[in-house]
Amino acid sequence: MNQAVRAFIDHHYRHFNAATVRDAALGYEALLDSGGKMFVTLAGAMSTAELGISLAEMIRQGKISGISCTGANLEEDLFNLVAHNQYLRTSNYRDLGPADEVNLLAQNLNRVTDTCIPEHEAIRRLESHLLVSWKKADAEGERLFPHEHLYRILLSGDLEPQYEIDPKDSWMLAAAQANLPIFVPGWEDSTTGNIFAARLIDGTITNREVVRGGIEYMMALAEWYTETSRESPIGFFQIGGGIAGDFPICVVPMLQQDLCRDTPVWAYFCQISDAVTSYGGYSGATANEKITWGKLAMETPKFMIESDATIVAPLIFAYILGR
Repeated sequence: MNQAVRAFIDHHYRHFNAATVRDAALGYEALLDSGGKMFVTLAGAMSTAELGISLAEMIRQGKISGISCTGANLEEDLFNLVAHNQYLRTSNYRDLGPADEVNLLAQNLNRVTDTCIPEHEAIRRLESHLLVSWKKADAEGERLFPHEHLYRILLSGDLEPQYEIDPKDSWMLAAAQANLPIFVPGWEDSTTGNIFAARLIDGTITNREVVRGGIEYMMALAEWYTETSRESPIGFFQIGGGIAGDFPICVVPMLQQDLCRDTPVWAYFCQISDAVTSYGGYSGATANEKITWGKLAMETPKFMIESDATIVAPLIFAYILGR
C-alpha cells in the first residue's frame, strides 16, 4: 500500500502545496540517507486522530530518533489503545448545539472535534495504572518523566488484556519498545497532568517530585541534542504548532547563545500547519524567521506545508515507508 501511495504522490503532486509535500518527503529521505536523524514534534490531537497507524511504523523502522509532544498526545494514544471500542464518532459535530454538548457530558464523553473519548473506559482506566506507578515511585524515591511512567506501564504488560486496537498501531508502544527519547513540555496541561495535581491535593500522592518537569526536559533535550549532533545532523519535522514545536526548536540557540557552545543548527525543517503567518503567532511564522533566532541556517532545507496535518503527515510517512 505504501508503495502505491508513493507512486500516486510522484505522479500527481507536482505543483503548489502538493509539490511541497513531495519535496519535504524527499528532503526527509535525503537527510536519513546522509546519516542524519529526524526529530518529530506532535501538537494538537494527533493521537486521537490515530496518527499512530503510520507513526508507529516510522518509529519501528528507525526513521524517527526523538519526539516532542504535548501531554495530550502522550496520553491519548494510550486512551485509544485501551478504550477504542467505546469511542463515539460524531460525524455531524458541526451541527451540535449546547444541549447536544450537555448530553455528551452527561454520558461522560469528552469531545475532540468529531471524536468523543469515554471518561471511565479511557481516562480512569489509565489513571488506575498511573497511580500504581506514581505510588511505586513515591515509595522508592524514584523520579521519572511523564513518558517514563507510561513506558513502564506499557512494558510491564499490565495493559495488554485491555487492548482494543492492534498494538502495532500504537506509537507509544512502539516508542516504549524502542526506548525512544521523548520530551513533553507543559505536561501539566493535560488530563493526566491534572489528575496528578489532584492526587497531590487530596494526599493520594505525597511527593510531587515523582514526576519530573519541563525544565528538566529541556536539560535532557540539550544533552540528547549535544550527543546526537556530534555523530549526525538532526532534522526537525513539526506537525502542527504550539509548545510541542516551540519548546524543542529552542534548544539550539540555548546551547549556542546561553551556554556558548559550538552547536550545529537543525539540518532540515518542515512544518505542517494551518496557522496564519500575519497574526503574529509563532506557530504561523515562516521558516526564514527562525534564522534570526539561530535555529536554522540560510542553507537549511525548509518546507512549509499549509494544510491539515491529519491528512498530510500520514501521506509523507507512507511515502517514506514505501521506498
